[in-house]
Amino acid sequence: MGSLIIVFPKLEDAQKIRDVCVRHGFEVAAVCNTAAAALSEMNNLDEGIVICGYRLPDMFFTEFRECLPAGFEMLLVASGRALSAVEGSGVLAVAMPLSAYDLVGTLSMMQRERSRRRKKEKQKPKPRSKEERAVIENAKALLMERNHMTESEAHRYIQKCSMDSGTNLVETAQMILALMSC
Repeated sequence: MGSLIIVFPKLEDAQKIRDVCVRHGFEVAAVCNTAAAALSEMNNLDEGIVICGYRLPDMFFTEFRECLPAGFEMLLVASGRALSAVEGSGVLAVAMPLSAYDLVGTLSMMQRERSRRRKKEKQKPKPRSKEERAVIENAKALLMERNHMTESEAHRYIQKCSMDSGTNLVETAQMILALMSC
């Protein structure tokens, strides 16, 4: 789970938000009063959520958002009037006056979504190396030559053998090459 970085012009406001977050089980990595200090803290982290105000001493939230490293999301805390200008920008926001319930609920939702995306990313198949692709291509070429198959038929044959034997595609292609090369 990523850490929180809280950035508000008044350090007291940031510390109050930190206290609420910590009370509800969130890990707070840093409390800052400038965007530059927050960006410096982000360099030490892989991912996280930045909770910030609309206007910071050194930049507006829009500029700050553009500077966020990959893996960081922003939760904007601002007045209802300021939030109306933010609609459609893709930034999640909660309105002032801030309730602990809204803040915790929004942070929980953001972390669940991050976790879901990370899990989905892990489930994506890893790209094959050049050597692995070459083994599969050689096995297909051998099947096409010796068994007069089309490329798609040879590929489907390797896939079916792979599923039937419970091995991955590369191992199956290697077995086909070993058996047919004899």
